[in-house]
Amino acid sequence: MTTIYLKTCTVDKKSRSRDGIIELEHQVNNNRTVSDTKKAFYNFHTRPINSIYNRVVEELLVEMHLISVNTNYSYNPFYALGVVTAFDRFMQGYSPEQDKISIFNALIQAQEEDPNKYRTDAKELEDIARQMSVSDMLSWISLSNNIDNTQHLQDYLRGISENSKFRYSRLFAIGLFTLLEIVDTELIKEQEKRTEALKKVCLALNLLEEKLLKDIDLYLSNLERITQARSAMEDTLEAARKKREQRRLEKDQISTTANNTSEDSE
Repeated sequence: MTTIYLKTCTVDKKSRSRDGIIELEHQVNNNRTVSDTKKAFYNFHTRPINSIYNRVVEELLVEMHLISVNTNYSYNPFYALGVVTAFDRFMQGYSPEQDKISIFNALIQAQEEDPNKYRTDAKELEDIARQMSVSDMLSWISLSNNIDNTQHLQDYLRGISENSKFRYSRLFAIGLFTLLEIVDTELIKEQEKRTEALKKVCLALNLLEEKLLKDIDLYLSNLERITQARSAMEDTLEAARKKREQRRLEKDQISTTANNTSEDSE
């Protein structure tokens, strides 16, 4: 990954990872650099990160940094849901579990934000989504359907739709997609249905349709890749375990044979 140094003056840049996992144009006016954020992360989380997950963490860390130092960035719960979902999905199967908690907390703290707020706001949105159908959710996002005790969340949506300078990000898109995924899990499998729903979201919130659809397709593709990598790693570990067990059995057998031979000679 190429290190990007951000200057204190306002600059326009584009960051792209080797496989396109990060693709952000951003305008920056903040003196916190990528190096600063990485240093903060490793101060909060001091243990090594398992190999296949290391790049996932690095990508998320840099992506969140570029978002948070943007002059137009402001926190919202839908972005938090995207961060939580992306982390939990990409880090599925990480061991030890306690380290995964530490890594998540460090990712958020390195951005000078509160990990508990991210988790709490994400859970609130998930709980609301579980009470809705697809049509209810789309109406709610479009502000044409009001639900008790969710006005504060719709205020965020209204502010986003009316803000021409709203800082869109892939993680925000993942948050919106997660809401739709909760109300209808078939959205992952049916591209036409998924595209239709996401287009309605883009129209309601004045988001760039092409960009959001591309980001969600990339997100799903990356999920599939990390699943395959995790499966390959598990197969390798299982093969190594079987080899160790075979060597142990052979060693025990040799030892038993030697003992029997010794006894017979006596």
